[in-house]
Amino acid sequence: MSEARDTWKKPPFIANPAIRWAVYLGALGYFLWVGATMPIDWARVADGFGRAGRIFGGAFPPSFERSGLLIDGFLESLKIAILATTGGVLLSIPIAFMAARNVAPLPIYYLGRFIIIVARSFHPVIVAIIFVKAVGFGPFAGVLTLVVYSIGFVAKMLAERIEEIDFGQVEAMKAAGAPFFSTIFYAIFPQIMPRQIGLTIYQLDSNLRASAVVGIVGAGGIGATLANAFGRYDYDFALAITIVIVGVILISEGISGMIRKRIG
Repeated sequence: MSEARDTWKKPPFIANPAIRWAVYLGALGYFLWVGATMPIDWARVADGFGRAGRIFGGAFPPSFERSGLLIDGFLESLKIAILATTGGVLLSIPIAFMAARNVAPLPIYYLGRFIIIVARSFHPVIVAIIFVKAVGFGPFAGVLTLVVYSIGFVAKMLAERIEEIDFGQVEAMKAAGAPFFSTIFYAIFPQIMPRQIGLTIYQLDSNLRASAVVGIVGAGGIGATLANAFGRYDYDFALAITIVIVGVILISEGISGMIRKRIG
């Protein structure tokens, strides 16, 4: 009896075995049903292996002959990421204060949360398509797209950090008669600044990656260069662009990781 009491066993996800197996079998049946009812053209899939072989065959070895075009596309992506991060973070700060329940009145709080929800509701590619239709092809559409993308992430995370602050400092400044903006700058900003810096660095890294994706639909940057290479069937140049994108993102991830560790 002592040995049985001293032995710990992880409890099952669902205690009732009948319900547990019903859930497992139901989930398995659902996935089988989805796989059986999806409109998959298996003949086209089989033909796709041959097309993939021709693409990969034409991609090796990668061609860096047009390195000037590649560098221009990358520099444009970098400019898009920097401008979008700057604009997105600057807009995210007031929106985050609007969306923090312990700071904003209820109507302002709902407005701030609504803005964040709208910014987070759509994938950057969908937003990029909208801005490309609105302002035309090019990097400006990419900047606007990533500004919206930045607001959706930075404002949400910063609002949650504002709601976690030590509110005693705010109450002390209010009791001393400090005006509203002075209270924000001297009681709240010092508490959220490390998180703000970390979010800015992360978002710059994320925007650099996203700029390669939104460029495929015409929003400028290295993604547009990649899309053009595929459109001309220059698979060797497309592979070279892909290698550069992966390399830049790896370097960016390493640098941002080191910076976040130092400020954390």
